[in-house]
Amino acid sequence: MALLTGTSTELDRLRTAGLRPTRQRVALARLLLGPGAHPRPRHVTAEALHIEAARAGIKVSLATIYNTLHQFTGAGFLREVVVDSGPSYFDTNLGEHHHLYFEDTGELRDVDAANVRVTGLPAAPRGTEVARVDVVVRLRHRKG
Repeated sequence: MALLTGTSTELDRLRTAGLRPTRQRVALARLLLGPGAHPRPRHVTAEALHIEAARAGIKVSLATIYNTLHQFTGAGFLREVVVDSGPSYFDTNLGEHHHLYFEDTGELRDVDAANVRVTGLPAAPRGTEVARVDVVVRLRHRKG
């Protein structure tokens, strides 16, 4: 239960979002979103977070990590970035931005939205509106 004590930031965020602050959710929120988590936004897969949690001594199944990442996304703590049929990335940067995806390494980097211009979008179907446009520029190293 020691994980439920200390800073109440994660507890408050979870409760405000309507998520029960279980031991695993609090621990994962600390890793991803806590004050000492990372100095800048990052992109993480469920598998990478599972490894990070194990190194931090947090016992949690991969299925729980997936569920928690999707719950955090639904609560507005993260944004899911789907690059292809592989694992999804979960982004801690909620500001307007796009991505560079390096196919060779699987690395995902942020690109400021001001540096990308999207034109020629089709009109949204009746009764809908464009919520967001996500641009992923896929890169690979040249051969030769």
